[in-house]
Amino acid sequence: MTMSEHAVLITAIDQPGMLSRLTKVLADHDANITHVDINIGGPSSVIYFEIAVTEGRMPAVLAGLEAIRGVEEVREAPSAERIYGKRVIVMGGGAQVGQVAVGAITEADRHNIRGERISVDTIPLVGEQELATAVRAVVRLPRVKILVLAGALMGGAIAAAVEEVRANGLRVISLNMAGSVPDVADLVVGDPVQAGVMAVMAVADTAQFDLLRQAKKRY
Repeated sequence: MTMSEHAVLITAIDQPGMLSRLTKVLADHDANITHVDINIGGPSSVIYFEIAVTEGRMPAVLAGLEAIRGVEEVREAPSAERIYGKRVIVMGGGAQVGQVAVGAITEADRHNIRGERISVDTIPLVGEQELATAVRAVVRLPRVKILVLAGALMGGAIAAAVEEVRANGLRVISLNMAGSVPDVADLVVGDPVQAGVMAVMAVADTAQFDLLRQAKKRY
């Protein structure tokens, strides 16, 4: 059976059991939920599902969702993957983060006009525990393909967090800084603008750059 991917936006009354009723309909139609997001505001909530459904069953899925008591509106929408695509996360010291973002956004624009969808998220952040916690949280964010750590000094708990997320398949680029983070990153780049450019090139399908072939190199 051929499966097709869909995104659905549901506006429903904010009440106990609503999510359970929605997911039951999806399960009854053998829909595989790949992502869910809930935005609560006022008496109603907007629930966003990304699902995979057997070809031809989507009309029945939509009808089943619309029939649930408390559901106000159901409509298909472009997926977040289609709109925002792959995500590059940059975190660390404010000045360095800003320079990495310059390179990443400029390079992303070059690829996006050729059909890619690459977005860049930044968070200036200081403190060993704060950064370590943020690094570990990156793998819980949707569509993240690579993390750039930008700062003057990172090590200890941050390095341990980098090793954990790399074990989960996330690629990490580090600026050439003091501390042990450069020793555990996939790639170390001295110039922050170039680090942003290389991060985007590493995830872009329209680029000829294989990060795995650059593993443990320093630029």
